[in-house]
Amino acid sequence: MIQMILQFRNHNRSIRPVTLRPHAEIIRRWVETADERCPLACVWFALPEITADQDDESELPRPAFSSFLPKAGRLHSIHIPIAASMLAQSLKNSIHTIAALLFLAMTVAANAQQQELIEDRPSRSKLPEAPTPSEEAPPTMFPHSDKWPFYIAGQANIIFQAHGPFHSPYEGEHSLLGRGEYKPSLLGTLFLGAQLRRDPRTNTDAIFDLESSGGRGISEALGLAGFTNLDVVRNPNLGSVPYMARVQVHQTIGFTDKLVESARTPFSLATQVPERRLEFHVGKMSLPDFLDINSIGSDSHLQFMNWTVDNNGAWDYAADTRGYTYAIVTEYDDKDWSARYALGLMPTVANGIDLDWNLRRASGQNWEFELRKPLLGGLLSADRRSVVRILSYVNHAHMGLYRDANKAYVSGEDSTPDITKHETFGAVKYGFGLNAEQEVTSDLRAFTRIGWNEGQHESFAYTEVDQTVEFGGDYSGRSWSRPYDKLGVTFVSNAIKADHQAYLKLGGLGFLLGDGKLNYAREDILEGYYNLHAWRGVYYALDLQYINHPGYNQDRGPALVESIRMHVDF
Repeated sequence: MIQMILQFRNHNRSIRPVTLRPHAEIIRRWVETADERCPLACVWFALPEITADQDDESELPRPAFSSFLPKAGRLHSIHIPIAASMLAQSLKNSIHTIAALLFLAMTVAANAQQQELIEDRPSRSKLPEAPTPSEEAPPTMFPHSDKWPFYIAGQANIIFQAHGPFHSPYEGEHSLLGRGEYKPSLLGTLFLGAQLRRDPRTNTDAIFDLESSGGRGISEALGLAGFTNLDVVRNPNLGSVPYMARVQVHQTIGFTDKLVESARTPFSLATQVPERRLEFHVGKMSLPDFLDINSIGSDSHLQFMNWTVDNNGAWDYAADTRGYTYAIVTEYDDKDWSARYALGLMPTVANGIDLDWNLRRASGQNWEFELRKPLLGGLLSADRRSVVRILSYVNHAHMGLYRDANKAYVSGEDSTPDITKHETFGAVKYGFGLNAEQEVTSDLRAFTRIGWNEGQHESFAYTEVDQTVEFGGDYSGRSWSRPYDKLGVTFVSNAIKADHQAYLKLGGLGFLLGDGKLNYAREDILEGYYNLHAWRGVYYALDLQYINHPGYNQDRGPALVESIRMHVDF
């Protein structure tokens, strides 16, 4: 029987016209990437209706452009950059800047990764299993080698925010506008680093980051203590000209030969570090890069967007109006705990761009203790990760007392309440914070923040919050086969002290708030988001923020702020 089949098959081949060219039917197929289907692109395949003599591999569907491929049957993808046109229309000048900053990183990485991407491409039509996500290494446009002594990466974060009209019987100079409005923002960063010394016990890193911030926040980032977009620079007149965001030296001093794995970040390049060690960061930086970090609520690019959700609103940390300062951070790490101290420069005026370099009269000192132990005892499995952090800070700066400004206005000394007329050197402001997070299941995590400061001195560097309480969590998309998707919900309630309330009620202006008068109530914010991983380092998010009593004023609001975010990690 087998011999008869073979003879029949050879007979058919002998009578098939060899010169007949196959006709192709064009059909559309999804492109398969190394990790999942790519929703951003598709290719055209040619399926032959009549085939000449071919081997088994050549009978598989082949792309119409397969003549350019190095090996038959291997698929390449064509990716369509969907964001370019949108960005060019909304923030053309900023995009040119971002393109220039990231071009070097993209070109250096592209050639190095091309062959690796080809080898990772599946040769069958069946999709590979979804990868297990790593919190320390989310997908990026181009893989970053951990063995290379240099670090080149970049990110672009584009946020479009809008709100409709809300109840507003009156408005002041620093009010959230009661009419509907919309504003886009764009933040782009180029991360550069080099390991000057690669011995894990004495590792030395040099860090340099260039950044550009374009666009403006709704109501020019005024009228809310918990403002809705952390990417917005509070002085929109600075423009999108690139600036040096960070330049610092990172030094590690190990006290043991036992090494533990460490995720490579833009601020620490070593992949193995001593379990007991001392670390120094010296230079220009943002203090939230090292303090008050929370893996659930700290990243405005992939998580929540609100100022008082991603940072402790009562922590008036040393920073200029862009959020950066020159500082030294000292950190001691052990197996289950860490301790940190940071000394940074304060701005010369509230929300100012210039820093005071005289540490004898102005400085910001910060202490934090971190404990990595189970928080709920036997209620949860011991392998559920948990962290608690306790923060304290003391600021010395040219600040004023709200009480002095109120008395001067009531007595007729000042025509309007103005705290800037009552600032003195040597003023001291201090506060405390609690930051905790708990892994509940493999997909569900919860977190909380509590903050308090003395509230008598003016809000100077971050935002106008004297007390804050926050709780929320996020849920991974693993259960619906979207391992890099994330759903998050949080609630935060902010408050100010009596002197601060009276100052705003009398018509005074802070650097963020001032409705002309005030019927006080706590500012309550409910925020939720869904972050969608589209392809490689491309993410999209929908975000809603419901704000009750904006600017602590129960005469105004509530307001609903809708946001769409696109984030790209290079």
